[in-house]
Amino acid sequence: MDRALLAAAIDHTLLDPLAGAADVDRLCAEAVEWQFGHVCVSPSRVALAVKALAGSPVAVCSVIGFPSGAHTGGMKAAEAVQALADGAVEVDMVANLGAIVEGDWGVLSTEVAAVVAAAGDGHHVKVILEAAAIGRDRLVAAVAVAVDAGAGWVKTSTGYHPAGGATVPDVKAMVAAAGGRARVKASGGIRTYGDAVTMLRAGAERLGTSRGVDILQAAPRPSER
Repeated sequence: MDRALLAAAIDHTLLDPLAGAADVDRLCAEAVEWQFGHVCVSPSRVALAVKALAGSPVAVCSVIGFPSGAHTGGMKAAEAVQALADGAVEVDMVANLGAIVEGDWGVLSTEVAAVVAAAGDGHHVKVILEAAAIGRDRLVAAVAVAVDAGAGWVKTSTGYHPAGGATVPDVKAMVAAAGGRARVKASGGIRTYGDAVTMLRAGAERLGTSRGVDILQAAPRPSER
């Protein structure tokens, strides 16, 4: 796989709540060096990342309602407004997983629509569905509801749930359920070059991982293909 295209597809991620300013600076320096498309950081670190990346093509993504998704829709919308005001261009919102498990699709639709409206035009909203935890049938239904509510992306996982992260069957199911109306981001457990290529070949268009440098270091150079 083309290294530049792979790098552009990676959201170089640091969501450890213990991460300090030096860790964020290091993440951003790596993103510039390796030409990742985005970094993804906690809401309180967005402004720092934006400052560190000033003048570079790397953009900033942040997370909303992370990692549980149990926040109210209004709180998620407010988080999105603050993250975007601080300079993020994308937000990854954890869906209300309890509502999904109960089949309360009105809650999911309302909160996604609220965050999409808060984000406004030109800002991507990705809805994290914690695929491994909710089951395939609920996953497919949740994708349809999120897309109908305006989400431009759906995302497999936070990477924090014990049920697990991205899998090929879940990515393929999400791509099929989105029906070309939204794109898929795979996240959780993507640690190697092989993992990354597998997820992209399954239909994911973005990858969330803290192992982006390791992945690119293992990627074959043009002369090695």
